[in-house]
Amino acid sequence: MVTRLRPSLSFSSSCVVLLLVLVLVGAGKGEGYSGRVGGRCDLFSGYWVRDESYPLYEESTCQFVQHEFSCEKNGRPDRIYTHYRWQPLACNLLRFNGRDFLKKMMGKSIMFVGDSLSLNQWQSLTCMLHSSLPNSNYTLTRLGSVSIFTFTEYKVKVMVDRNVYLVDVVKEKIGRVLKLDSIESSKLWNGVDMLIFNTWHWWYRRGPTQPWDYIKVGNKVMKDMDRMKAFEVALTTWGKWVDANIDASKVQVFFQGISPSHYNGSLWGDPRAKGCLRQLTPVPGTKYPGGLPEAVAVLKSVLQKMKQPVTLLDITTLSLLRKDAHPSIYGLAGEMGMDCSHWCLAGVPDTWNEILYNLIL
Repeated sequence: MVTRLRPSLSFSSSCVVLLLVLVLVGAGKGEGYSGRVGGRCDLFSGYWVRDESYPLYEESTCQFVQHEFSCEKNGRPDRIYTHYRWQPLACNLLRFNGRDFLKKMMGKSIMFVGDSLSLNQWQSLTCMLHSSLPNSNYTLTRLGSVSIFTFTEYKVKVMVDRNVYLVDVVKEKIGRVLKLDSIESSKLWNGVDMLIFNTWHWWYRRGPTQPWDYIKVGNKVMKDMDRMKAFEVALTTWGKWVDANIDASKVQVFFQGISPSHYNGSLWGDPRAKGCLRQLTPVPGTKYPGGLPEAVAVLKSVLQKMKQPVTLLDITTLSLLRKDAHPSIYGLAGEMGMDCSHWCLAGVPDTWNEILYNLIL
């Protein structure tokens, strides 16, 4: 929108306009980010810079990091991947402050809902908060599929609900049925003040690791269907639930976005690379040579059709640039496996949470 200045503006109005121009110019020079979503800064467009003041915490001080994300403990010899900071093109991210975050969320609850990438981000946030206030008491409990990390002094609950499809998988007479238009598991999400959803990595699983036998949409039961279409139908079901059940004045809703994998070196310009193993530096610049996964466009299309506001943590590009930050052979399966899907902690999910922090200020 273009604002036209009229000659009849009063002196005070002119000052306001001048002040606004100065603020916008300052923002363009990277003077910091206020946390308000607007045209002045795209937090998700940028590049990685080496910064020795990072990481925000040491893995050794966060004893509750699970084995699959504990790359240093699992023998990864390099630490370079922890010393990178995300730099947006038009501004600077405010450095994460755990005390400020907890004060902002005093007495409230946060829940990550999704697959192991949600677990990855949840573990990252609990480590970031705990390292900011190492002497603050906390409890860590589990209730069914939900893990609950409570900072007792601030009465803040940071939870994760392991739910890989968001929609339901139900045991029936014919077997395990993935119901693309059923979302009964949403009962766990009621009453939460901030919800951060995610689903993607399980949609193309086949064979023994596929946790369903049939797909059902309405009254139609199928042995299989186009997986990208199934992903879209499930997201639409989730979107309808959000529109029908979320009061945006009381609940903040985020979607984690599509966290990428790095198994094909050709996509970042190194055909000789055997996945993410021995990758020591990010992809330089602001663009990923291999482009974005198709799922990104599907997700954005569903979000655009929703009535309730959902903030997309559009972390795909910034994460695509980090081919160096996966566990590789220093993850759950060790040298018998190659994990180029999850992320080491400390690492990339800390940036996802640092952006989340900037967005809620």
